[in-house]
Amino acid sequence: MKALMQNREIINPDFYVEHGYPHEAWAELRRESPVFYWEKNTEMPFWAITKHADITQIGKMPEKFLNGPDLVIRTDPEPEGERFDPPPTIIQMDPPMHGAYRKIVSKRFTPGALRKIHADIDNVAAEIVEDLLAEGMEGECDFVEKVAAPLPIAVISWLLGVPKEDWHLLFDWTNRTLGAGDPEYQEEGSVPGETARNAMIELFTYFSQMVEERKKNPTDDLVSLFAHAEVNGKPMDPMDVLSYCMIIVIAGNETTRNATSGGMAALIEHQDQLRRVQKDPSLLQPCIEEMLRWTSPIIHFARTATEDFELRGKTIREGDKVALFYPSANRDEEVFEDPYTFRVDRNPNRHLAFGIGEHFCAGAHVARIEMNYAFRSLIPRIAEIEFAGERDRLRSSLVGGIKRLPIRYKLNAA
Repeated sequence: MKALMQNREIINPDFYVEHGYPHEAWAELRRESPVFYWEKNTEMPFWAITKHADITQIGKMPEKFLNGPDLVIRTDPEPEGERFDPPPTIIQMDPPMHGAYRKIVSKRFTPGALRKIHADIDNVAAEIVEDLLAEGMEGECDFVEKVAAPLPIAVISWLLGVPKEDWHLLFDWTNRTLGAGDPEYQEEGSVPGETARNAMIELFTYFSQMVEERKKNPTDDLVSLFAHAEVNGKPMDPMDVLSYCMIIVIAGNETTRNATSGGMAALIEHQDQLRRVQKDPSLLQPCIEEMLRWTSPIIHFARTATEDFELRGKTIREGDKVALFYPSANRDEEVFEDPYTFRVDRNPNRHLAFGIGEHFCAGAHVARIEMNYAFRSLIPRIAEIEFAGERDRLRSSLVGGIKRLPIRYKLNAA
């Protein structure tokens, strides 16, 4: 296992900053040891699960593999008493609680329910392109700042009812929560847990005020929905209301931003595929799905075994942690033909970028709409495009974040 011996850091956030995804190591694990016990991570040893079929199987067995109490494999040791365990959100809940809480929001995220905001999303996406044009038909910019970040922030703000003057707060809270282990976002003199905790306190303080206002004067937004929601016939606990707001802000922002940034990088690296979509707009939707497979913005989620479980001849013991590596599943040679080729016409495309099973991302349709409108506005206008510098990656083994993506472009007229 030569590559694996050279590349034993599949959970090390420093590796992701320097090198991106360890596809070579994942491929070797899939071939030689798809259920591999990774004891080198002394903070939290775990079983690395790298095959599409195994991740699918485990994802559909919530009674045997719990989302709580640990959704993420911890890698960075923190001083005694400084570890931060935020209140559980819906993605850390297990049956039967998970179903009751997911039901609250699921109807708001159906294609029909979201149709009323399509025009608003389209307008914002078009405005983003027009802002680029306003700076000239050619130039340089950070794609994350100019394109990938503004759209999901706008959509999540609309859904929650956050006024435009406060949108920047959502961006900041997301960066400091998911990027708490990144030196750029970590507060000076603080450990990562303190940075994340402070961001959460600010977010909770802000939304607690909104919740109280919506209790008196409800509107058609998610904060009003949460403020008046009931679970099993009883009002939702105030802390659960705030946790719901938090997960909508963070999950709805970060993953779409990075899928959009990674998708743009893929088109720059595969310009023949960019030109195919320009010539045939019907390829846009399969192109979006291929971007999701290619980028796989969530690197892993953890599960905890509730009993001994046999998988590919290995015994996962009760209480053991497993890490489901979604980008590895999305390169699985047994599922995807030419998995290391970016193809905008890939069909079928059984990617797991949104997870699998009962925890399949509730906001998947929102993310697809955002990416569709962003690239529908942008792709036809691209005459020339290239990288203008190195991409700047987030220090994280949870999210494949791109903090900055410098590009140089020349645009066509409308």
